[in-house]
Amino acid sequence: MAVINPSNEELVIILDFGAQYTQLIARRVRECRVYCEIMPFDTPVPEIAERKPKGIIFSGGPASVYEDGAPRCDESIYEIGVPILGICYGTQLMAYHLGGKVTPGVQKEFGRTELDVTNSQVLFEGLDKHLVCWMSHGDMVETPPPGFEIVAKTASTPVAAMENQKRRLYGVQFHPEVVHTPWGTEVLRNFLYNACRLKGTWTPASFIETAVKEIRAQVGTDKVVCGVSGGIDSACVAALLHKAIGDQLTCIFVDHGLMRLDEGAKVRQTFEDYFKIKLVYVDAEERFLKRLAGVLEPETKRKIIGEEFVRVFEEHAGKITDAKWLGQGTLYPDVIESGTKNAAVIKSHHNVGGLPEDMQLKIIEPLRYLFKDEAREVAAELGLPEEMVWRQPFPGPGLAIRIVGEVTKERLDTLRHADDIVVEEIKRAGLYRELWMGFAVLAPIRSVGVMGDQRTYDDTIVVRAVTSQDAMTADWAKLPYEVLERISNRIINEVSGVNRTVYDISSKPPATIEWE
Repeated sequence: MAVINPSNEELVIILDFGAQYTQLIARRVRECRVYCEIMPFDTPVPEIAERKPKGIIFSGGPASVYEDGAPRCDESIYEIGVPILGICYGTQLMAYHLGGKVTPGVQKEFGRTELDVTNSQVLFEGLDKHLVCWMSHGDMVETPPPGFEIVAKTASTPVAAMENQKRRLYGVQFHPEVVHTPWGTEVLRNFLYNACRLKGTWTPASFIETAVKEIRAQVGTDKVVCGVSGGIDSACVAALLHKAIGDQLTCIFVDHGLMRLDEGAKVRQTFEDYFKIKLVYVDAEERFLKRLAGVLEPETKRKIIGEEFVRVFEEHAGKITDAKWLGQGTLYPDVIESGTKNAAVIKSHHNVGGLPEDMQLKIIEPLRYLFKDEAREVAAELGLPEEMVWRQPFPGPGLAIRIVGEVTKERLDTLRHADDIVVEEIKRAGLYRELWMGFAVLAPIRSVGVMGDQRTYDDTIVVRAVTSQDAMTADWAKLPYEVLERISNRIINEVSGVNRTVYDISSKPPATIEWE
């Protein structure tokens, strides 16, 4: 697998100690225009040093530094000579390693907490002396290590932040990465710009420049096939690959029959008329539905779709002489949710967990380390149409994971019609750009209704709309009642076989955005 390393000029490494907020740290660092990557806490120090990071961040984590099996990095990491910032557990670990005293908190702190800045030349530069932050910890640093100065405290935590200017080591007990610490990004920016002396060179233009060079170096004169669906991820990858290698690229659109209403025709028109990129259209609906017949388990669905997708690809790519590579629109959240060394599998993504081990094509994933909003920025920089840039995300397995239970042609047609109504009404209300996603789910819950003075016993449509920045977390959208009313009335009146609509008000976590 070939992965495009977006930038090594200003790299910051985040060591993951099992925190629920690690991905948010990465998001905040990227917002400061600094490229970062998440790595396991026990990554060998020589491997870290080889990447030549300009800074390192220790994430938080649920463990106590004194627990058996508590996650700990090699203490030689402090000798690399680059600035290190510890967050929560990361601060406690730093204090423990370097001779400070870590104890169970007499009064544990969770939630909104008032913070007093006592003295700081780096982390709190330009900020008020009295702030509000978000705490979530049991243990605390009671005494900082030799050479460290206490620079902030709370009523219950004597060392809420510490700094060692000489060694450029820093620690905060609170969580600067969460929105509940409203000035937290400023603390991270101060670490990145003041301590690490970075300039913020991570931009869409710099990413494209680096990616184009690496694609050309990796691919050479080989031909590349790229799967396109019309979504922003695959469209961005196709445009980026085409910019790098031109006519060496052939896009293949596998219409698996799991797409939204009239989507197949729109995809063909966009790529053939707008992009002028060679496109092979494959009608594989019957093949996919046959494989999915009788399948009920969500993970099995995803695996089947992912494997069948690649098999279809291989068959048609095999007709393209010298095709050696498969371009994919994998994003960073896909990788994280599909399971890493320190993260459980939430749900395997079709382009991560569903790939067969014996596939013949080599994978190239130019967007693998980008979050969704970054992919949109890159797409806009590449000149993609605004409608495509801001199109809401759509899962690779398509409507198959928005039908709870077995996938059939009849159920797909029902869902397609209902989903089109949801999207149309959201756009009509001017809310499309405000939402991360808005869609319909077909639930196999039949209920009694009355239509035209007759008893009905029909299916249920679930309306799902969420707000999010990167899909790692999401809140259910507070859609106006009149919008929900129009959606419900139209679905029940216009979609055959449906007599009830419900609105999903679950956030992520604990739920996921998709139902399967």
